[in-house]
Amino acid sequence: MHFQCKVLQFDSIGNKVAGKTIQLIKEDEEADPAVAVRKANKLIASDKVDILAGVVLTPSAYALAPVVEKAQTPLVVFNALGNDLTRSRKNPYVFRASGSGWQFNHPFGKYVAQKVSKNTFLLAADYAFGKDSIRDFKESYTAAGGKVAGEVYTPLGASDFSPYLARIAAAKPDAVYTFLSGSDAILFVKQFVQFGLQKSIKLTVSGDMVDEKFLNSVDKNLVGTISVGPWVQDLPNAQNKLMVDAYRKKYNDVPSLYVVRGWDTARVVAEAIRKVNGNMDNRAALLAAMKTITFPSPHGNFKFDANQNVIHNIYVRQVVDGPNGLVNKTVQSLGSFSDPGK
Repeated sequence: MHFQCKVLQFDSIGNKVAGKTIQLIKEDEEADPAVAVRKANKLIASDKVDILAGVVLTPSAYALAPVVEKAQTPLVVFNALGNDLTRSRKNPYVFRASGSGWQFNHPFGKYVAQKVSKNTFLLAADYAFGKDSIRDFKESYTAAGGKVAGEVYTPLGASDFSPYLARIAAAKPDAVYTFLSGSDAILFVKQFVQFGLQKSIKLTVSGDMVDEKFLNSVDKNLVGTISVGPWVQDLPNAQNKLMVDAYRKKYNDVPSLYVVRGWDTARVVAEAIRKVNGNMDNRAALLAAMKTITFPSPHGNFKFDANQNVIHNIYVRQVVDGPNGLVNKTVQSLGSFSDPGK
C-alpha cells in the first residue's frame, strides 16, 4: 500500500522532476534485516539507484544505516520508528520521513495520565522497539502522576493473548496502553473485546493498532478507543484533502497512516531531485539540499529536525462508527514535536 501511494504521489507530478523521469525499482525486505541488506546492495551496486526509499521494520533500518553510509547513497525511511536510527545510529545519509517512537509515545503518556486514567496497565511486543515504546510512554505518564497497574511483553507472532488479558483483568486497571503491530495488533484488540474488557477498561493504543488499513476487520465494539498518531483522516488542510480524494479515486478505499508515510516519502525524494536540479552525482550538495526540505503534508508542515528526523504534529484520535464504517476522528492536537536525539 505504501508503494501504491509513492506511485500516486509521483503520478501527481507526471513522474518527472527538474526535467528528469523518476524510475522506481521495487524490492521487498521480507521482514528480514539480512534480506534488506542484500536487496539494498543489489539496488546500489547493480541498479545504480540515486536514492533508497522505504524500510518497514526497525531492525532492517538499523542494518541498512551503515550500508548506505559506506555507499554514500541517501536512504529515506518510510516507516521504521526505532529511536536509535536518528540517535546513536544516525549518519548523514539517513533521513526519516515517519518519525521516531518517542514522538508518539512520550506526549501520549502525559495525555493519558491527565485525561484518561491514573491507573494503567502496559503491554507491548517483546522486542526492542516494543520496550522502547513502553519506556517512552511510561516516562511521561508517571511524571504526570500516573500509576502502572502492571507491565507485560508478548512474543512476536502470538495468536493467543488470553493469559495476558487475564493478567490485565486481575490487575483491575482503569485503562490499558498497548503497542503491537500487524496481526498481533488485530488479534489482541479482537480478543480484548471477546473478553469483554472494553466494558470496564479504557483501551488506549498506538495509532498503528487501529489504523484504517484494517480497522474494519475488527469488532465495532472498538468504538471509543483512543489512540495517538501523526495523522487523522479528517484533518482540515488542503494537502490532506488532495491525498484522501486521490487515493479514494484510484483505489476506492480509505487511506491509512501508511499511505501518508508513502506520500511523504515520495515527496521527499521529489523535492531532493528538484533542489539539486536533477544533478544527483554531487552527494554533498544532495545531502545539504535534503536537510532543507520542507513542504505542506497531509499531517501538517513537513520539515526535518537537526537529526534528519521529521518534526511531527501529534494527534489524539478516537474510533467512531461513520457512514463507511469505523474511522479515526481527531480529538485534539498535542502539539509539534522533534525527537530529542538523546
